[in-house]
Amino acid sequence: MGFDEMDVDTIWMDGEFQDWDDAQVHVLTHGLHYGTGIFEGVRCYDTADGPAVFRWDAHLDRFYESAKPYEMDIEHDREELTEATMELIRRQDLESCYIRPIAFYGYNSLGVSPKDCPTRVAIACWPWGAYLGEEALENGVEVMVSSWRKHSSSQIPTNAKTTGLYVNSMLAGEEARRNGYTEAIVLDKEGYVAEGPGENIFMVNDGELYTPALSQSILDGITRQSVIEVARDLGYTVHDDATISRGQLHTADELFFTGTAAEVTPIRQVDNVEIGSGTRGPVTEEIQQRFFDLVEDPGDEYADWFTYV
Repeated sequence: MGFDEMDVDTIWMDGEFQDWDDAQVHVLTHGLHYGTGIFEGVRCYDTADGPAVFRWDAHLDRFYESAKPYEMDIEHDREELTEATMELIRRQDLESCYIRPIAFYGYNSLGVSPKDCPTRVAIACWPWGAYLGEEALENGVEVMVSSWRKHSSSQIPTNAKTTGLYVNSMLAGEEARRNGYTEAIVLDKEGYVAEGPGENIFMVNDGELYTPALSQSILDGITRQSVIEVARDLGYTVHDDATISRGQLHTADELFFTGTAAEVTPIRQVDNVEIGSGTRGPVTEEIQQRFFDLVEDPGDEYADWFTYV
C-alpha cells in the first residue's frame, strides 16, 4: 500500500508539525547525494492498555549514537523527540503504526564534506502490517544467500543505522526477489553469515539458539536484543556471539529473522534447501508467540519496554 492510500496527514520536521505533502527538502540536500543520514524504525503496538511504542528508549539511544561517527549535531533532545512522536500518533488517531525518525545533513553546499550543512530532523508514522507478509509469519519465507557481501566495520560504522548503507540491503533484497525469493541473507567479507537486508538472523540447533556476533558487521538490532532476552526467559540457551557458516544454514533445525519491521519471521527454505520440516519450527513458534503475546499485553515482566501514547 502506497502512502497516498493511507490515512496519514502530518509529519514533524525541525520542531514543527507540517502537512504531509509540505514536508519537503531541496534537491541539493547533502544527505540525498551522499547518504549522510541516520534513522530508526520503531513500532507502536495496540496493547491491552492502549497504543504503546516498543523499546522507544533503546531506539532513541541508538539514534543519537548513530549520529556520532558523522559528527551530526541533533539539536532536539530526547524529551522533544518523544513528545513529538507521541503527539504525532495522537493527532492521526493511530492505534498501531510504524515510526520513522530520521536526521540528515541538509542543504547548504555540495562538497563531500558536510561542513556548514544544517542537520535536519523529521519524524513520520504510518500503518504498516507484516513486513514480509502475514502468511510469512506462520509459514515462513524462502530466501537466498546473496552474492553481495556485507561491508566491514573497518570500512564504515556498521553499528550506526545509516541511510546510505541500505544501498547494500537494497541490492541484496532485489537480487533475491528477481530470483523468486522473498528475502536475502548477506554474508560478511569472510564468508560467514551476517544478517538479512533489514533483519537479524537466528539459527536453532538441538534446542539452542545461535545468532551472529556484533563483530560480524551486523547492526545491533533492538528486536534481536529483545528476542535474546525473551528466549532466555523461556529457558533457552542463546549463543549471541556465534560464527555461522553458509553451510550451517542448510543443516539448521530452524532459522528465523528478527527486526522491527519483520518482527519474528520463520525461514523455511535457503537456496532451495528446505530448513527442518520446511515449516515454522517449534522453537521459533514458541518465541514468536511469546513475542506477539507480550506486545499485546506486556504485563509487569516487560512493562519497561513500552512507552504509552
